[in-house]
Order: sequence, then structure tokens, then C-alpha cells
Amino acid sequence: MKGSRAAIRYAKAILSLSLDLKKADQVHHDMLLMSSTIEENEELQIMLDSSVVKTEAKRATLSAIFDNKIESLSLDLIHLLINNKRLPLLNEVAKQFTVLYDENKGIIVAEVTTAVPLTKSLEEQVLVKVKELTNKKATLENIVDPAIIGGFVLRVGDKQFDASIIGKMNNLRREFEDNLYVPNL
Repeated sequence: MKGSRAAIRYAKAILSLSLDLKKADQVHHDMLLMSSTIEENEELQIMLDSSVVKTEAKRATLSAIFDNKIESLSLDLIHLLINNKRLPLLNEVAKQFTVLYDENKGIIVAEVTTAVPLTKSLEEQVLVKVKELTNKKATLENIVDPAIIGGFVLRVGDKQFDASIIGKMNNLRREFEDNLYVPNL
């Protein structure tokens, strides 16, 4: 949890600076690139977290990966994390930046759990419905969980709408148990 608070502080600082310099969109793109690169490469994750690997080796590796691909402001963040011995936070900072950036832009994340992946047309319909409900632009995260059998579960912020078959079956089971009459014998 301590790392998360630090990551949020770094993310807030880089967001504030990028907004002041009118480079928030470019830095947002950089943060998405950094986060996906780190998450897709297990060896990179291990190297960043390792206390055995020398700082200069980490710096050289990150420079080889990201130089000429990301904004100088994003490179400065990497160097700041290296200098402050907080490099293992890089992925978390990138994720927190994305969350804060979306909040700043009025974009919310709608999480839809379905038994099978959503088609493009269904994604568009869900996004339209979320916009109607929240009056905010949304990005959609589709989680596939065959355990819900069918239907969907929509989460937007702290609100949840469960239209899954398993949810309806559970509600029916609870109703049945609540109304079960057991005569005294």
C-alpha cells in the first residue's frame, strides 16, 4: 500500500506538469506504452524490481526501449524514479497516471463481465447506454467469465447492474429460501 501512495503522488505530479506544459495527451500515450511494455515482458518486470541489477543497467535498458519513442517529460519521470530509487513503481505510476488522466478528461471506465467476448456492435451499444446513465464518456473493459452463464454484469464506478443468468438464479434461490415454510411437527 505504501508503494501505491507514492505511485499516486508521482502520477499526480506528472499529470499536473504535463497539463501545464500542454503535453498531457502525449504523456498519456507514453504511460500506456510503458505500462503495456512492462506487463507484456516478465523479464523486464523482474529486472525493474530486482535490487541485484545495477541502476545503470536498468537505466540503459529503459533508454534502449523507450528513447525516441516517448516524450522527454516521460523520460524525465523514468530518470526521477531511478534517482529516487523508486523504479519498481514505474508500472504503477503509469497505471495511476492513466486513471487520473481519465478522471481529468471526464472519462470513466465501465467494466462489463460477460460469458463470451463482446462484439464491436455490442460494445458500442453498452457505451451508449453508459453515456446515457452517467452523462460521461466511457471506456469499456470487457471481462470474460463463463461462470455467469449468460447475460452481463455492468460496473460503472461504485454502481453495479447484474443482468447475468447466474445472478438471477442466485436471486431466485434467495427468494425461495426466504419464503420457505417449514411446518412445526
